[in-house]
Amino acid sequence: MRASLRRTAAVAATALALLLTGCAGTDDGGDSGRIELSFQSLAWQKESVDANKQLVKEWNEAHPDIHVSYIPGSWDTVHDQLLTAFEGDEAPDIIHDASDDLADFAYGGYLADLRTLLPDRLTADIPRQSWSTTTFGDGVYGVPFLQEPRVLIANTRILAESGVRIPTPERPWSWPEFRQVTRELTGKGRYGIAWPLKEPVSVTLNLGLSAGGKLFHRAADGRVTIRAGEGDRIVPDTIHDQVNTDHSAARTALGMGGSDTLPGFFGGKYAMVPLGFSYRQQVVEQAPEGFEWTVLPAPAGSAGLAQGVSPQTLSVSEASPHKKEAAQFIDFLLRPPNMVRLAKGDWMLPTGTAALADPSLHTTENGWATGVAVARALRPAPAQSVRGYPEWKDKVATPALQEYYSGAIGGDELRKRLVDDGNRVLARYQR
Repeated sequence: MRASLRRTAAVAATALALLLTGCAGTDDGGDSGRIELSFQSLAWQKESVDANKQLVKEWNEAHPDIHVSYIPGSWDTVHDQLLTAFEGDEAPDIIHDASDDLADFAYGGYLADLRTLLPDRLTADIPRQSWSTTTFGDGVYGVPFLQEPRVLIANTRILAESGVRIPTPERPWSWPEFRQVTRELTGKGRYGIAWPLKEPVSVTLNLGLSAGGKLFHRAADGRVTIRAGEGDRIVPDTIHDQVNTDHSAARTALGMGGSDTLPGFFGGKYAMVPLGFSYRQQVVEQAPEGFEWTVLPAPAGSAGLAQGVSPQTLSVSEASPHKKEAAQFIDFLLRPPNMVRLAKGDWMLPTGTAALADPSLHTTENGWATGVAVARALRPAPAQSVRGYPEWKDKVATPALQEYYSGAIGGDELRKRLVDDGNRVLARYQR
């Protein structure tokens, strides 16, 4: 009963909000004949919100006959909120989300296929590997526009005092060298690294690409199975050994989110923390005066600096009566100078090649240049198009990895659970 009441309230609230701001199904502006579009943005940092609102303002000033209303959304609730909006036929015309959240909506028929709607300029500017993150079946259901590699944020003073080799994108640490370095950086009252692994699955899978890990294998008939090869072991085994054998990684950090590690990092308890690229903003804003830090590439393996990402995306609702105009707004929003503005607002990297080449992103200040160099090796996250992945992640992989990293189970048991239990989950979605 409570769930039903919450659902009814959510539908009503969503319908009311979209009625006030404009939503899919809105035809025009009454007697004026003005087309009304709604744009739900998930921007939350002030710089990002300001950049998005300013671009909406500029569009509206230049297009008096196509008005866009800005609707704030939340990353924490976007999937359930969109599902409710789709089912209630009250979805926004233009939808901001992430590529790993699109599969159910694409296969469910809620998102428009963009292949005939987008201009050649935009489709040519974004690399093929980025487009593959939003391609489901034969259709393209989102425009990937912002991406975030995982990097090492390090205490410059500790690195200098240790004498370790400083890695560069051209000559990164290998995974064995990285393990050795964290041992050397560990000292009295200090760990070489803190792994914030409250959500361990995406970190493990995405960084695993550098070591040749794949885990999910798709057959010619489209069926996906899980197989653990040698490359799939390198990242989890490194983290496990840093925590349980070398004691160079803080055990207490395993249950933390990224932001939780920053006070210890600023206080010298951790020499390095592996974080998403956008965390640099928090470092800039929260670090004590005089604190010196740098951005280093993540370790590399047989596949170099490759790592998986799930880009932020812009989609068009299938229910929108103005798909052409919605796509025109997306094209405006993602023109190279505008894409740069959005990337800077979120402290992330643009997917577009023209935007990525912008000189303002190639500065060494705050590690921008390192991120741009790493961006060339970014690949689609391994499992984002796999049906059943969310259940596998939540019910199988997350508890298994948490137990392995803490030392509660061994490597054989980890792989048995990821593979055997995982394939049983996937099989239910592929009958």
